[in-house]
Amino acid sequence: MWKILFLAALALLTTGINAGTPPEAARQPFCDSVCLYRPGDYGSANWRIPALLCLDDGTLLVVNDKRKYSYKDLPEDIDIVYRRSTDLGRTWSEPQTLIAGTGYKQGYGDAALVQCENGDVVCVFVGGNGLWASTEAEPQRSYAIRSTDRGLTWSQPVDLTARLWGSQATNSACRNYKASFFASGNGLRLRHGPHAGRIMFAAAMCRRHAQKLDNFVVYSDDNGLSWQVSECAFVEGDEAKLMELADGTVLISVRRSGARGYNRSSDGGETWGTQGTWPEVTVNACNGDMFRLDETTLLHSVPNSMQRENVSIFTSNDEGQSWHSPVLLCAGPSVYSSLTLLPDGTIGCYVEKGPDSGCELWFYRFNREWLRSHQD
Repeated sequence: MWKILFLAALALLTTGINAGTPPEAARQPFCDSVCLYRPGDYGSANWRIPALLCLDDGTLLVVNDKRKYSYKDLPEDIDIVYRRSTDLGRTWSEPQTLIAGTGYKQGYGDAALVQCENGDVVCVFVGGNGLWASTEAEPQRSYAIRSTDRGLTWSQPVDLTARLWGSQATNSACRNYKASFFASGNGLRLRHGPHAGRIMFAAAMCRRHAQKLDNFVVYSDDNGLSWQVSECAFVEGDEAKLMELADGTVLISVRRSGARGYNRSSDGGETWGTQGTWPEVTVNACNGDMFRLDETTLLHSVPNSMQRENVSIFTSNDEGQSWHSPVLLCAGPSVYSSLTLLPDGTIGCYVEKGPDSGCELWFYRFNREWLRSHQD
């Protein structure tokens, strides 16, 4: 009898049924959500700029702006805070401060995350002056900070500014720029090919003599200890996201008003091909995210509107050549979003909900069956 009971328990464990995470094929469609921040929470007037990452041990890490006194961007006084979840986003730790702003032109924001091959988590962000007012004498600065314990504690920030743009930039093309900021959300770690292990983030750089942005990729081959900058990936772009395709090509998706932009790199993000647009993703100029769900499916989150509303999930089954079947995730006013794949095969999305002057941050968790059941 004891042997029979033991074998039955073992069968339950191996299928995951007792843990509440049955195999993907056995799940019923679901989409759950929880609000992590509302205006006024933890003494802050507003919250913005979500970044979400699932780490190699299944821990979920969220990072975002704590806009203490205003909904406005830098140079306002802004903290960057983080929370962790070890139960697939059902419960979350109390917010901790990654780095604290100390006044006007002394704040920080726009964080992006990646986990390195050695397990370290690297977070990049900007601070100081505003983007459009930045000069080499009084810059908007770019930083990297590191956690060696999966987001429990963090190092002191390292200033990357002089390497990225201005008169000392390592890429001579970037010496004609006066500012740079990382696209908040997820970075990318390459998994295949000669550049496997490379980490990278998309950056938008502001031209010295024009209020226009171009996209470059900032990358590291030593787990974020040193950094290089690619050639220009997209002319007149903005916040952008990166994805590795099945053949090792790097795909960049670029914020634009109207048809979203894209380009591809066949050498690990160092050089880029001919930029184009996706007419089927004609949307508001807004930051979004994209990632690989499985061998044949890519997902992209972005407002499915020419207004900042209705954050939806687009699908591609041809390695980003085209997108289809947008599924509404967050109805009504909604803005930036960040996607990740959870260890049980479900999908996590961290979304700004509501207008900029009163933004809430929500964590959504849904499965593939829910996505499929809502596709046209």
